[in-house]
Amino acid sequence: MYAIVRAGGRQEKVAVGDLISLDRVQAKPGETVVLPTVLIVDGDKVNSDAKGVTVTAEVIDHNRGPKIEILRYKNKTGYRRRQGHRSDLTDVQIISIGSEKIAAGDKATAKAKPVVAKKAAPVAKAAPVAEAAEKPAAKKAAAPAKKAAPAKAVSSDSDAKATKAPASAAKKAAPAKKAPAAKKAAPAKKAATKKTEK
Repeated sequence: MYAIVRAGGRQEKVAVGDLISLDRVQAKPGETVVLPTVLIVDGDKVNSDAKGVTVTAEVIDHNRGPKIEILRYKNKTGYRRRQGHRSDLTDVQIISIGSEKIAAGDKATAKAKPVVAKKAAPVAKAAPVAEAAEKPAAKKAAAPAKKAAPAKAVSSDSDAKATKAPASAAKKAAPAKKAPAAKKAAPAKKAATKKTEK
């Protein structure tokens, strides 16, 4: 025995014990839903006037269908539109068609979702992160120590030429920083000399 039922704007061929997916039904898992019948076939008998026969289904689970990608494209115009869609579905099991009912052992149950256990790996990863944090700090501490060493050597010399040499070396090392300051200072001196000449 099987039946043709209306389900979400479509017609489905169902038998007792079948699992089918319908458009989303507002019922919780475990509740029953009555589907409207169109046709009942029982062996050689075909009943198209199935008003007295009901098809009952039990809701198993709610889920979503596969993703449908919609792409609109027009050649040579740069027109592209991409859209995605996933239908909301409900899985149901047919438990009775008229007087025919499903056996107790054939009932489906909702699928248990696997529980993901938290791993202890993040604790192990925290140690390398701490070491990485210490390394830049060590580099920063080492860099000022290198700069401080020439300053001590310059201060220990009492010779005037020795004190001017590191200053010229600093200008050669960073000409980009020193050059703009010199350009700004030069126009100010010219303006001062022009005022004095007048």
